[in-house]
Amino acid sequence: MKEVCEWLRRAEKDLRAAEVLLREELYEEAAFHAQQAAEKALKALLVARRVRPPKTHSIEHLLSLLAGQEDVKPFYDIDADTLTDYAVEARYPGPPVVPEEAEQALETARKTVELAKERLGAAGIKCR
Repeated sequence: MKEVCEWLRRAEKDLRAAEVLLREELYEEAAFHAQQAAEKALKALLVARRVRPPKTHSIEHLLSLLAGQEDVKPFYDIDADTLTDYAVEARYPGPPVVPEEAEQALETARKTVELAKERLGAAGIKCR
């Protein structure tokens, strides 16, 4: 389960990066790293379920793949569409991400990472 833990470790690092960037008022960057944290946490779950994660930033697609493996209802509180948008749109010129949006993205990422960790723990997978 080394790969699972590597995905989760990277998710946690992106989450920490998003927190730092939000404090520094770098909202687009914070939103991008929040999306990355959620994406990588979901990919950790897929790998734990022996599903090779696709090269996608789509939170919706990752959730649809997980739906065949476990109950994903708790994840449906995630604003997947908005979070997915930050994977690309926040990195290029366009409408700015306002503080409230970045805060919401970070909160969504936190919930996603925590849910993933809970699910992994329930499956007996402990990562340090």
